[in-house]
Amino acid sequence: MKKLIGKFVRNVRAIAAVEFALIAPVMITLFFGTIEICNALICQEKVTSIASTAADLVAQDSSISSTQMSDVFNALDAIIYPYKAASASVIVTSIILNSKGKPVVDWSQAHNDTAHKPGDSMTVPDGLITTGGSVIFAEIKYAYSSPTTKFFTKDFVMQDSFYARPRKSPTVTGPS
Repeated sequence: MKKLIGKFVRNVRAIAAVEFALIAPVMITLFFGTIEICNALICQEKVTSIASTAADLVAQDSSISSTQMSDVFNALDAIIYPYKAASASVIVTSIILNSKGKPVVDWSQAHNDTAHKPGDSMTVPDGLITTGGSVIFAEIKYAYSSPTTKFFTKDFVMQDSFYARPRKSPTVTGPS
């Protein structure tokens, strides 16, 4: 019996195969996990880009029409590609100071969401809006779902927002 055990311990031909069989599932899991995390990070970067682009595009005009807002939303859908544009909800809002100096909605347009109502109170960082001026506020929510659903089994919401001051006039006149 001792000879048989000794012979078994000295035999090293199958060690590499056993080690590979033990480590392969871990390596495969790490590989696909890295791909999943990279996809999610790329999508989060696109969400941030959409927020800044939406506010920036609207802030470049002194007035914007419904047709122009549709063009802005179409451009934002192109940015999110190859991810599903239907999963993104974007709200672009012009915020002004009311007679009491409190920030309120002047106008708002939404894509795959509900716009804010004119006159609704908004929270804005102090000093961002000057008297007689306004700020364009873009907010986005994106329901991210994993392409493989192996590691991220549930959708999770990525969101971001961005403020931009109008460039050509103190306020941007919005769509009626």
